[in-house]
Amino acid sequence: MDLFTAMDIGSSGMSAQRTLMNTISMNLANIRTTRTVNGGGPYVRKSVMLESTPIDSPFSEAMKTAQDRELAGVKVTGLVNDNRPFRMQYEPGHPDANAEGYVAYPDINVVEEMANMITAMRSYEASSSSIGTVKTMFSKALEIGR
Repeated sequence: MDLFTAMDIGSSGMSAQRTLMNTISMNLANIRTTRTVNGGGPYVRKSVMLESTPIDSPFSEAMKTAQDRELAGVKVTGLVNDNRPFRMQYEPGHPDANAEGYVAYPDINVVEEMANMITAMRSYEASSSSIGTVKTMFSKALEIGR
């Protein structure tokens, strides 16, 4: 594996974790949203779908060595709506209350979202650190060439 491939892998991880952090932030920001912009009911929690993806071009596929055959990055394939039922809370004075006085809220667990956020932050930091290490290795290789 060359240094640029290592940077591509790290940057794909950083990009995926950034999308995950944005989605978690969106979930936390809408924890009490009972009516979306289009009037379609409460906010629905979102999850990020990630997938392994090759990082090389078709030409470099033919030039791989045995050490490089299993290298892959990560990409975001989309956002998926969570299928959890809404959390019903008794608030008869709320404008979105049903006939029985219950309001439907998104079933978003703050502790779960914060744990996911910490995991995403650590993964982002690990990818960033790997890119920093690759840059240091590249600088050392240039110094050797002098």
